[in-house]
Amino acid sequence: MPAMSRFGRLFAIVAWIEAFTWAGLLVGMFLKYVTETTEVGVWLFGRLHGGAFVLFVAVTLFVAVKLRWGWFRTLVALASSIPPLTTLLAEWWLKRAGYLADPADRPAAQTPADLQTTR
Repeated sequence: MPAMSRFGRLFAIVAWIEAFTWAGLLVGMFLKYVTETTEVGVWLFGRLHGGAFVLFVAVTLFVAVKLRWGWFRTLVALASSIPPLTTLLAEWWLKRAGYLADPADRPAAQTPADLQTTR
């Protein structure tokens, strides 16, 4: 697995921030609607998560262009911001596949012709 680029690290950090604020918002909603004890968690993490969501979308688009992800990876990364905590899965997948590294450091993609064995 190639080392992450500075843009890859930026994406990873923002993905973790987005997931953390999602978790905080979920806890806040539990406290507000289930235990009916306080609304502070929703008030605070609602604002933080809204900002983290917008930041994640902007950083994802920026990094997708810089690291040449293509439309499929970009859409998957963007979609990961909607269900709770799935930005962590997207970050793991992109890192493991080498797409958080500089494009020049990635392993070459295999084409169907590369996969054919010669006889």
